[in-house]
Amino acid sequence: MGRKARYRKYYEDVIVKDLLDSYGNQMAVPRLEKIVVNCGLGGDASNRAILEAVIEGLKLITGQKPIVTRAKKSIAAFHLRQGNPVGLKITLRRDRMYEFLDRLINVAMPRIRDFRGLNPESFDGRGNYTLGVSEQFIFPEIEYDQIKEVFGMDITLVTNATTDKNAYELLVRFGMPFKATKKGA
Repeated sequence: MGRKARYRKYYEDVIVKDLLDSYGNQMAVPRLEKIVVNCGLGGDASNRAILEAVIEGLKLITGQKPIVTRAKKSIAAFHLRQGNPVGLKITLRRDRMYEFLDRLINVAMPRIRDFRGLNPESFDGRGNYTLGVSEQFIFPEIEYDQIKEVFGMDITLVTNATTDKNAYELLVRFGMPFKATKKGA
């Protein structure tokens, strides 16, 4: 078998040992279960060339081919027919997930213009964190000259933590750059 992803090894060797005192049991320590990358296409979904360009971009960024999500029912006001493509979705697990997280934190986020940190309030109440990326240029795999379509994406980090506080603690240990919160302001 191949070697482990750097962040997976870091989680197993450092983070679990740091959090073991708080949780008492190695199996109780929160862990990252999967990363889901969603990309809504809006009105551009009917254009086959744009759809293919976005699929290729996401394939370069994540290392995995996205699945096309389709409309479940027709909505006349949005000129949407049942079965038409509306977006793309990728679920990353195991080593690919850890490699993507490593590139996201250490390479892509520092390239975001006017970045002041992630909002620590974007947890969903169940220990999952979602962040939005407005353009794919922050990933070094994307060459600016080759871009046919600019697209954004939502990245959801799904943990098995029972509370947002536990998930926050885990993500901070991975190096997620959260904004400092101002209490009482």
